[in-house]
Amino acid sequence: MNRLTVNDLTLSYGKTTVVTGASFSIEDGEIGCLLGPSGCGKTTLLLAIAGFQDPQQGEIVLNDTVIASTSFSTPPEKRRVGMVFQDYALFPNMRVRDNIAFGLNSQLDNEALERTNQLLELIEMTDYADSFPHQLSGGQQQRVALARALAPKPDLLLLDEPFSNLDVELREQLAREVRHILKQESIPTILVTHDQHEAFAMADNVCVMNRGQIQQQGTPHALYNQPVNSFVAGFIGEGVLIPAVISATQMAVTSFAEFALADQTTVAPQTEVKLLIRPEHVSFSDTAAVQAKITDIVFRGSTSLYTLELVDGSILLSQQLGSANFQVNDPVAIDFISNPIVIIG
Repeated sequence: MNRLTVNDLTLSYGKTTVVTGASFSIEDGEIGCLLGPSGCGKTTLLLAIAGFQDPQQGEIVLNDTVIASTSFSTPPEKRRVGMVFQDYALFPNMRVRDNIAFGLNSQLDNEALERTNQLLELIEMTDYADSFPHQLSGGQQQRVALARALAPKPDLLLLDEPFSNLDVELREQLAREVRHILKQESIPTILVTHDQHEAFAMADNVCVMNRGQIQQQGTPHALYNQPVNSFVAGFIGEGVLIPAVISATQMAVTSFAEFALADQTTVAPQTEVKLLIRPEHVSFSDTAAVQAKITDIVFRGSTSLYTLELVDGSILLSQQLGSANFQVNDPVAIDFISNPIVIIG
């Protein structure tokens, strides 16, 4: 069952259209994500779902009830939608337990206490129940903000760049922790982020946005392995887009090699396409015919990322074990251990 459905939504600020024709859905217990670069419209879309932005076209349906259209908008406080902001927005003069219990003032005291204690245990903050926000780390504050939003058991939870104030390593760790908490609570959630590592660590389903439009919706695996256009291919993961032409024998012909279109839809001969060649597609070989020169090396511990310049000037990336002993300007021969992904358009 779809908990939330967004149908053909267009959003504007004055005469400036920010989101055009957005459509997607979130199922019960599912964690969805709006992923894209800054200014692509993802936060505006989130604000419309929360009730702070009216649509110029389309509708938003929550629990089979229209909550926003061009002629009607349910007030934010009546939507049963929780929201967690990137600045946490905790009350500095309240202890952790009081911050969590803030949204429960309509419940009886015993019920509020039980729910607060349950969430303190869930976010592993029981020992910090009487602490003030300034005594907590950024990650701890974010967990408290999440617990406060979860306390009244909303029908939908919205997370707006919730990890942007944290360092890179903590972001992905906290994303996994938050996913575990949300799955235990079974509350459908939408995450907004520009960071694909956060999106992939946390979301079941991701909408990639650019310039106000949803480019592709799918699982992280599908987005990485089956991007529908050049933008998604370039935005998700690492890799290089290489121009190619389809031959009469259904080969993708580049300036340095030909690739079979295995498991691809038949493409008309002479069609110009792009091949997405990811670092894991490229290997070093003593006997391969394609020659290259190493122009850059990024050491990542267990692996290293090599930038390669081919004889014709093409640039490729290759991922090798970190123990490999190569230097910048070393000549190498390369082979391709899997077929690239064909992108049309």
